[in-house]
Amino acid sequence: MIQRGITALPKEENIIGPITKHFDNQGPFSLLLDYKETKSPQRELPDHQHDWYEFIYVYGGKGSFFIDQTFYEMRQGDIIVVPGNTVHRGFPDSEEPVTSSAVFFSPGLLHHQSYGEPYAYLKLFDTAKRRKQYKYTLPPEHASIIQKDIDALHAERGENRPDGGQALTLLLQLTLLHLNRYCLPQAAGPVDTNLSLPDWFREALAYIDGHLQQPLELALLAGRANISPAHFSRVFKQRLGMNVTDYIATKRIFAAKDSLLQSGATIEQIAMACGFESMPHFYRTFKKITRMTPAAYRRNSRTL
Repeated sequence: MIQRGITALPKEENIIGPITKHFDNQGPFSLLLDYKETKSPQRELPDHQHDWYEFIYVYGGKGSFFIDQTFYEMRQGDIIVVPGNTVHRGFPDSEEPVTSSAVFFSPGLLHHQSYGEPYAYLKLFDTAKRRKQYKYTLPPEHASIIQKDIDALHAERGENRPDGGQALTLLLQLTLLHLNRYCLPQAAGPVDTNLSLPDWFREALAYIDGHLQQPLELALLAGRANISPAHFSRVFKQRLGMNVTDYIATKRIFAAKDSLLQSGATIEQIAMACGFESMPHFYRTFKKITRMTPAAYRRNSRTL
């Protein structure tokens, strides 16, 4: 009933941007838990994304986390929320690596059961994506509750009971309710990423995000930052683990994926609005990153 396998695109298929993480189980009880794992820099995935949602609780250790243009420090009591189709990557400290639990789940898991008025279990994820604030720090009393929620998910999954899927659904709903209750009040405050990045680097990421529909040449971006293209490219690769061209292509495809689901525009209109100058280039890039055509992505996602 609950399968735990994860697959990623083979290296030769991962030509552009981050790898795409694929989960084996696409059934009604689609949940995976990496429980209290101590991360190793050598075992961490490079920049990647997946259709499932994810949240991470940090028990201890040190590290940093990159998600959607931003780096965050990771410390005890931190919650990192990762909406679906969002590029992210963990960087555990080599001397004192992070120990954390990560819960992955299909959003479809939340649609099978409801009581009374509908409840927005994914509100925290939607808020995080809208405000670009993905890290929240819990006080000890709230951290203890989330730890118990994760312990309960782990214990139930280990039981492998016939009704385990229903139990996991209810436990996940309770965990997400607690995360909404304890993290959403923090979303009203100022965003603090805690990691010092060069101002030009932050501004470049923001500029790319806000101008995906326009030509984004390396020379233009470096000129705006008032540094050489070689230095811009080198720092970009060091910080994000991918080059500028791949990053821009990936951001454009993610924007196209959102538009395919949220608008009635034609595929050609979406491609042009996301900065692709030719349809062959758009189709080729979309398929390399998502492993399907734009039409198939729109059709399959709307039938979930």
